[in-house]
Amino acid sequence: QVQLAESGGGLVQAGGSLKLSCAASGKVASVNSMNWFRQAPGKQRELVAAITGRGTTTYQDAVKGRFIISRDNGKNTVHLHMNSLKPEDPAVSYCHTVVRHYRTLVPGAYWGQGTEVTVSS
Repeated sequence: QVQLAESGGGLVQAGGSLKLSCAASGKVASVNSMNWFRQAPGKQRELVAAITGRGTTTYQDAVKGRFIISRDNGKNTVHLHMNSLKPEDPAVSYCHTVVRHYRTLVPGAYWGQGTEVTVSS
């Protein structure tokens, strides 16, 4: 079983920055992709940024040039540096990871509880 611990959410003024972090723990053979999703009320959860085990990154068009995703493989941690935040940015961000389980090597996906990001205008 894998657990994801998220941190870094909070209140920030428009144009400001926040850094989200997510640490994966548990018995795994490997941590493959690590991702950040976000969701606003009445909207579907959407992928914001993703990074593979080899460091390949992808971004939602709306955040390109503003957000940077990075990871520390030694700590099984992913970070999302959010810059130039806008009031329209969804309020809740979720950490997500795809791993291979210990011994069985069966892949699995896990979600964090979510961390709120509030942007004031």
